Amino acid sequence: MVGTRAWGDRHGAPPRRRFTGPRTTRRELLGFAAVGLLAYGVDLALFTGLRGPAALDPLTAKALSFTAGCAVAYGGNALGTYRHTRPRGLRPCALFLAVNAAGAAVQLLCLTISHYGLGLTSQRADIVSGAGIGMALATVLRFWGIRTLVFRTEGRVGSWTG
Repeated sequence: MVGTRAWGDRHGAPPRRRFTGPRTTRRELLGFAAVGLLAYGVDLALFTGLRGPAALDPLTAKALSFTAGCAVAYGGNALGTYRHTRPRGLRPCALFLAVNAAGAAVQLLCLTISHYGLGLTSQRADIVSGAGIGMALATVLRFWGIRTLVFRTEGRVGSWTG
């Protein structure tokens, strides 16, 4: 097209794609982990406060603390880790919440299988299956989902590495 840059720069070169190699993946993973730790701290502190001094029931306390943790994680990822993607509108927020809900479901599924399916009913078994194995699997799911669905960069269509 003459007179437009839609198909490349003014010298006719094709548009550049943003490189998303191992270095970028490592940087995103470290940023994602740092934001995740902060969000986890907010979730845990709020849950503890709502269960203790506020004396809320466990499900209400967890729902509120999970929501606050998601808000911190979204803000940290949008303004920090994935700031180069410039997410706009309500769609990224909704996708972020859906990915985090899927991660929470993975954790609950691991706990359910361990506790009810395998009969491992001790507190230690619940912690290992829900907060250990479940958290590890949920973190992998969240990293993939947030990176490929929520904060996509041009050229990245949905592969794990870029």
